[in-house]
Amino acid sequence: MHAKVISAGLLGIDAYRVEVEVDAGRGVQGLFTVVGLPDAAVKESRDRVQAALKNSDLAVGWRKWTVNLAPADVRKEGPSFDLPIALGMLAADGQLEFGRDGDYLVVGELALDGAVRPVRGALPLAVCARDLACRGVVVPTANANEAAVVAGVDVIAVETLGQAAAFLAGEEDVEPRRVDLAAAFDTARAYVADFSDVKGQEHAKRALEVAAAGGHNVLMLGPPGSGKTMLAKRLPTVIPDMSLEEALETTKVHSVAGLLPRERALVAARPFRAPHHTVSEAGLVGGGSIPRPGEVSLAHNGVLFLDELPEFKRPALEALRQPLEDGAVTISRAKMSLSFPARFMLAAAMNPCPCGWLGSPARRCRCSSHQVQTYLGRISGPLLDRIDIHLEVPAVRYKELADERRGEPSAAIRARVNDARDVQRRRFAGQRIYCNAQMTTRDVERWCAPDKEGENLIRTAIEKLGLTARAYHRVLKLARTIADLAGEEAVAAAHVSEAIQYRTLDRQAWA
Repeated sequence: MHAKVISAGLLGIDAYRVEVEVDAGRGVQGLFTVVGLPDAAVKESRDRVQAALKNSDLAVGWRKWTVNLAPADVRKEGPSFDLPIALGMLAADGQLEFGRDGDYLVVGELALDGAVRPVRGALPLAVCARDLACRGVVVPTANANEAAVVAGVDVIAVETLGQAAAFLAGEEDVEPRRVDLAAAFDTARAYVADFSDVKGQEHAKRALEVAAAGGHNVLMLGPPGSGKTMLAKRLPTVIPDMSLEEALETTKVHSVAGLLPRERALVAARPFRAPHHTVSEAGLVGGGSIPRPGEVSLAHNGVLFLDELPEFKRPALEALRQPLEDGAVTISRAKMSLSFPARFMLAAAMNPCPCGWLGSPARRCRCSSHQVQTYLGRISGPLLDRIDIHLEVPAVRYKELADERRGEPSAAIRARVNDARDVQRRRFAGQRIYCNAQMTTRDVERWCAPDKEGENLIRTAIEKLGLTARAYHRVLKLARTIADLAGEEAVAAAHVSEAIQYRTLDRQAWA
């Protein structure tokens, strides 16, 4: 006999339809063959499936089993096909007759005792079921909340193989899982850190407010203990709350990577990723024989923080240049080419020299000028050009540390940032532009033209500081953001002056 069960596989951050075809034939008894470009995890499903069937009192006949995963020219990976294979074997053996109206997409890994374990990518799998006009999706209980975020498809949570078989046969009713999106947003939006914890560094807070308002990249340079990491960790708390579309995009990436907490249905708080400086190029931007998302994609719609920037491997840093420009990463392999979203804010921190105390009034720097230039030279000019704000963060004085008064809270800063982002949303209505940092060259020409005095300031900056054409456009974008924060329609000389101030640090240090 022959049976077919609809399932789905993952390709990048999206899912595609996979038909699990099972044939119970004659021939070499006990032979179990899986075809359709399965990886090792899929091939091993035969042992898991047979043990799960036996321990669920659903043992099938001693036959020649052939399982085909169609389409056969796309590689299948992971254990998510265990459950559909087991159900297909039961149907082909005559023990299961599907009694439900409409198709159900089925995914799940099986334990040897018949329990259904969670899988990666439940959200894109549910989206695939909806796009295929399936009535519902059968998923492990641990993945139900995540899948239930997708409207228009019934999410059936099952804990065992026997329960899944009973439901599809129409012998047992399972109430579709429902999720309150508003409640999920409120629960996931909470932040532990707050800008009120930061003592002093008012100019740094201002620069980070500008960065958050326009989605600009920022580099902080200062001695150890000056608060660079503390400031970076609080940057997501002042970025506007994610929209539902952004939350779904971010959740898909985390779900495919297997990093979505089981108790959460959505990633509604801005991601903050801080990889160690030993991270490889593939770990940072994504890769592998079957490409997986890297840190830049896990930071999608959030903040990627690179502490001790010069300590990162040069190829890894240079690989950031394309995603910083395009907001996406394309990974090409011999058999496939996949794109992952990577629209993030880059926040980086570094010391001014190898010992960290160059320019500090408290301690004497022990580094030679050659050591300093070698250290700073690890950051290439093209990468610096893609960072809008270069911020000097000096050591905090004792008077500021001992002050018991708390600083301005993140909520107050975020309110001003929200006002600036509202202006940008209206400005770019109908375009896939979410903030000033994403403007194209034509948008810069249309919206960022400064007044006469501001134009003279930019001309002087290009002549005196040697700013590149890319830096010129980034100064204009930054000035536009500063004007938006001030509630000004036109870009004035004061806005241009502050924007240029944020670009001079690299020209002084790398001269």
